[in-house]
Amino acid sequence: MPTPHYGQPRYRVIADQLRERIESGVIPPGALLPAESVLTVEFRASRGTIRRAIAVLREAGLVATSHGRGTHANPRHHGSVLNKSADPETRERHVTADPQLAAIFTVDVGTALLESESVIQIDGTIEAVVRIYRLPRSIS
Repeated sequence: MPTPHYGQPRYRVIADQLRERIESGVIPPGALLPAESVLTVEFRASRGTIRRAIAVLREAGLVATSHGRGTHANPRHHGSVLNKSADPETRERHVTADPQLAAIFTVDVGTALLESESVIQIDGTIEAVVRIYRLPRSIS
């Protein structure tokens, strides 16, 4: 299907439209992008084309994809949105893995994890709270 965007590949056109939504805040920091199936219908494109568009955004650091959880807008690379406010407030603390986290990390319930919580505010209003869990690095 020819594109009205001067010969630009279809996946790039889709990536540009999704990038605009992320940078303008239509898709806020930490929010999930629509599922691939929804995007294929919206853009009338194949799943492969949608995946290539998302790969472009991932390479640019605008999104992150987690297996089984989907693709979300990366709060650390929200250029125009975050520049309007202070950097996100981030706190780290040690927590123990509950059954859900233990299953995700394939560790025992109660295993020590490091939780990073970022509170993203724009003009004094909390826009998102993003929690990232990881296994603590072992010191050799």
